[in-house]
Amino acid sequence: MSEMESELSTRAFVRQQLVAERAAPIKTTGFVGFLRTRLFNSPTNILLTVGGILLLWFTIVPSVKFLLFDAVWSGKDRTACLAETVGRPVGACWPFIQAKFSQFIYGFYPEAERWRVDLTFVLAAVLLLPLLIPRLPAKGLNAGLFFIALPFVAFFLLYGGGLKGFGISWTAGLLSGFNDSIGDGGGNLATFSQTIPAIGPLLWLLGKLLVLLSTAVSYVLWPLTWLRDQIKASGSPMWVDFAATAAIVSLLLFYLSGGVRTGWRALIVSLAIFAGIGIVISVMGLDRGGLPVVDTRLWGGLLVTLVVSVVGIVASMPVGVALALGRRSTIPLIRIFSIAFIEFWRGVPLITVLFFATYMLPLFVPAGFTIDGLMRALIGIALFAGAYQAEVIRGGLQAIPRGQGEAASALGLSWAKTTGLIVMPQALRHVIPGLVNSFIALFKDTSLVSIVALFDLLGQLRAAFSDPVWATPTTLFTGFAFTGIVYFTFCFGMSRYSLFVERRLNAHQRN
Repeated sequence: MSEMESELSTRAFVRQQLVAERAAPIKTTGFVGFLRTRLFNSPTNILLTVGGILLLWFTIVPSVKFLLFDAVWSGKDRTACLAETVGRPVGACWPFIQAKFSQFIYGFYPEAERWRVDLTFVLAAVLLLPLLIPRLPAKGLNAGLFFIALPFVAFFLLYGGGLKGFGISWTAGLLSGFNDSIGDGGGNLATFSQTIPAIGPLLWLLGKLLVLLSTAVSYVLWPLTWLRDQIKASGSPMWVDFAATAAIVSLLLFYLSGGVRTGWRALIVSLAIFAGIGIVISVMGLDRGGLPVVDTRLWGGLLVTLVVSVVGIVASMPVGVALALGRRSTIPLIRIFSIAFIEFWRGVPLITVLFFATYMLPLFVPAGFTIDGLMRALIGIALFAGAYQAEVIRGGLQAIPRGQGEAASALGLSWAKTTGLIVMPQALRHVIPGLVNSFIALFKDTSLVSIVALFDLLGQLRAAFSDPVWATPTTLFTGFAFTGIVYFTFCFGMSRYSLFVERRLNAHQRN
């Protein structure tokens, strides 16, 4: 053994006792770990956790007790929900909801015709569910049925009535009515000019020009009005008009799609669509008067809430897209109009819009043309919501790099294809949270239509409170709890589905 090895062996140390046990590491997984690391890991979090528990204890527990444990579940009148009858503190009076449930859903819709509302709800659900499931095929056909066919079918199911004409009669009536209103306006302006000597000649000249323009347009419209008169004189004006409209539209699409070379597909699709429309008209009896008319003043409850919210959401999207693109347009007239439109509608409250649409909109339509009260509210809500959607969509458009459009231009794409295929899909994907937030707000704002004599779910609930048969101390709270649950169900469903769509479309951005 060398001298160095001997020195190392004498200096070597071997421990004779075991090392004392150390404490186990703090558990950071599981329920206990969650409590330790998330809720009680600092004095501030401890205070917040205790405060949150107390808040839940004093809000959730009494609510559950009121809605479930102390609730009354059966009864025929108010006596079933009185503490004197039950012998204990009474919570929610659910017999009131059971007795008024049909009123909350249908309003004053005739009971014998409520199957039409149920059928409309079923058709909407059957067509909507495949759109919400990404893996199901035929999305284009499904979207066409839901957004185009369903509104017309729902209108004739809910409102009733039949068809006395089709495309040619409608077009001729609309154009001739608008032209007559121009001529009448010109005549009135020429007559009014006699009362203002200062600018009377100018107003008289302008009125005569409008009358002359109306006369010239009437000659242009003469072939169309003559064809309409011939159709009305036939034995089956509706079907003759339908066949003529189908032939004209199909041939026009055939010609615009390339004629004999490439237009056959468009021709076949057009004829198939018109065949489907004809089958629906025949099945619903629209050529024979259709279903009995149910005036919209009898509609109410959840029916009105869904009609107003769905129509407002669907109709506001194209309005918002058009205004957002118009505000970014390089054409001054379009840009100024879009900015003025958006700022005007965003600068007034929805209540004012509803009053304007209900009482002033009829003043701006041609003479003899009437608009239903519910339709006026739908038009006002669609324009109001479209102004808000425009700013949300414009924010998404600003998030798209300029290189996207430049690359599309380099590939030779037109502005329409660049916007529709490249820019707009990315912009909408960026603003999904903002759009859904607007949809939820619009769904809840439908309760404001009650100020223009339209009884939505909340308005129908307030009307039900006036029934003395169910006047109890807890009826009011029970009714608002029920409507709150309904609104929360729809809003929470939209919120969760938007999160699903957002995660699916932004999968490439997840780490």
